[in-house]
Amino acid sequence: MKNSPITEQPVTPDAVRGHWVERMPSSFQPFLRLARADRPVGTWLLLIPCWWGLALGMANQGDLSSVPIYWGGALWYGLLFAIGAFVMRGAGCVYNDIVDQDIDAKVARTANRPLPSGQVTTKQAWAFLAALCFTGLLVLLQFNKMAIFTGLAAILLVAAYPFMKRITWWPQAWLGLTFNWGILVGYVAVAERFDLAMFLLYGAGVCWTIYYDTIYAHQDKEDDQLIGVRSTALRFGEKTTLALVFFAGLTVILTILSGVFSGMGAFFVGAMALASLHFFIQLKGLNYDDADQCLKVFKSNRNVGLLILGALLIGLL
Repeated sequence: MKNSPITEQPVTPDAVRGHWVERMPSSFQPFLRLARADRPVGTWLLLIPCWWGLALGMANQGDLSSVPIYWGGALWYGLLFAIGAFVMRGAGCVYNDIVDQDIDAKVARTANRPLPSGQVTTKQAWAFLAALCFTGLLVLLQFNKMAIFTGLAAILLVAAYPFMKRITWWPQAWLGLTFNWGILVGYVAVAERFDLAMFLLYGAGVCWTIYYDTIYAHQDKEDDQLIGVRSTALRFGEKTTLALVFFAGLTVILTILSGVFSGMGAFFVGAMALASLHFFIQLKGLNYDDADQCLKVFKSNRNVGLLILGALLIGLL
């Protein structure tokens, strides 16, 4: 298996079939899969909080004509975040796989990833990681100084994340701190300050990540138990539904509070009801022992994030 050609390597079960990655030259495909380019939902879940922060930051400027970037610049910033999310999500996945390659080799869902299957060497992975990080830095340098330093501060969170599953039952919480850092960067990119509304939205994002990544972790819970890896899926056990209702509720409440503190009114609160409904639909009848169903519900959280973004934009307008 270690020396099998790429054409003999099955893609991971959660990859998107027929994705553009499969049409790329075979020598490129292992690196694109290493960066999870064939699994775009992760990029969405990293990008959407950046857009949340951008929208909330604009709302807290009051008179939108005073916003440094205004609407045309807002679209430019939104595009920069999209590029940055794609690149840095890939960098995070590469780094995580370098650290976890021995564990991934023991888990059925991850055993065919490029590193544990031998499609990419560790040395090649480090070089690819450096290229991705350099690209991400170029994107970050397009923002103001406060946003640049805020973005760089996330490095410690990213570096520590792969080790959390070895030392705590709450690696999903650490992922939440990491994956939603873009809220802070997006907010200060336009508001150029820290305030309560921003931190409330950040808290909402952390709760949202704990929610969806707990569902995702249920796919691997049997393998995780065997190899001694921890997760909130194992921590919550039979109380998972109660825990997920709690974190979904906190996501909605903290988001509403962030909007209210930013002067958003009834239309914003009403729009948030759609996100609440989506959470209810996700949990209704969810079987945590059905890996395919867990994956489907996990992926549908892109829609939750977009619904919340829509609510924030309604509140902004």
